[in-house]
Amino acid sequence: MTLAIQRTVDLDACLAIRFTVFVKEQSVPIEEERDHYDESAIHILATENTTPVGTARIVLVGDAGKIGRVAVLASHRGTGLGAKLIATCLAELRSLPDVKIAKLGSQTHALGFYEKLGFVAEGPEFDDAGIPHRMMSLTL
Repeated sequence: MTLAIQRTVDLDACLAIRFTVFVKEQSVPIEEERDHYDESAIHILATENTTPVGTARIVLVGDAGKIGRVAVLASHRGTGLGAKLIATCLAELRSLPDVKIAKLGSQTHALGFYEKLGFVAEGPEFDDAGIPHRMMSLTL
């Protein structure tokens, strides 16, 4: 098995994973899953033997990088791939001198996952596509 996680311009591969995880599995309306940030975001793609298995994106806003659309195919959950995707996102953000903080909107069931990676929950719970979330941040 050869696992690679890196920045990509293969938006179609990222969108296919997101469609499977968010639209098919979590019933997020497709019109809410894709947005205008996809065109300017930094996209991260995880592949196993060249097959796409996970993705995330980073949207830059001022001195913050917002990590989002983190998705791992069911076949690769529980393998540590999600943590590796986040580590790759954080490395990308740390390479940008103007970015000082990483933010993300976590589904509430995943708060513990992100807390183990150093993120701190802040603010009230909110609804995003019918799924409860909380904002989280990590100083870089």
